[in-house]
Amino acid sequence: MLVFWNARLVMLAVPKTGSSAYERALAPHASMSVLDPPELKHAPVYRYNRFFRPMFDKMDRPDMELMAVLREPISWLGSWYRYRQRSFLDGKPVSTKGLTFDDFVDAYAGGDRPAFANVGSQAKFIEPRPNGTAVSHLFRYENQAAILAFLENRIGQSIELPRANVSAAMPLDLSPRVEAKLRRNCAADFAAWERAT
Repeated sequence: MLVFWNARLVMLAVPKTGSSAYERALAPHASMSVLDPPELKHAPVYRYNRFFRPMFDKMDRPDMELMAVLREPISWLGSWYRYRQRSFLDGKPVSTKGLTFDDFVDAYAGGDRPAFANVGSQAKFIEPRPNGTAVSHLFRYENQAAILAFLENRIGQSIELPRANVSAAMPLDLSPRVEAKLRRNCAADFAAWERAT
């Protein structure tokens, strides 16, 4: 999570949406960079609302706006699947080694997710709070030009985005049955991405 105090902007770090690259490019210009622990670095709206918003309110900044980036849900799951193929996870319950992408998505779209498929939900990450705390600026990962233009205008800095935390390319084929199951059971994630710019 990156906080731009003067710009009254908080960039939430949705996992697997390029947040590491934006962190590298923008941390020098941020008033606050929350890098650890992962639960705070990747704080969803509800955690921001609980821990950070009250602090900003006390500092006379109740008008901080939230921005977030969402990735097309199948692509987002593909990024998680590839990331969890890495050798440092071998033998751990979260590893996807030995699984097809179809197996991974089938487990994700099921009711009780095993550890390897327990990666959260982008729609849940940005879910508004009853007190009105919500994402004001929602972008599609696939529209990097719009994200960069918004940030450059808002914080008054030109941005060169490095590649960071990129997993190896591999085929990501889904059977029609599993894709239909995903779209049915995770409709909120597809709807959230459709709302983004």
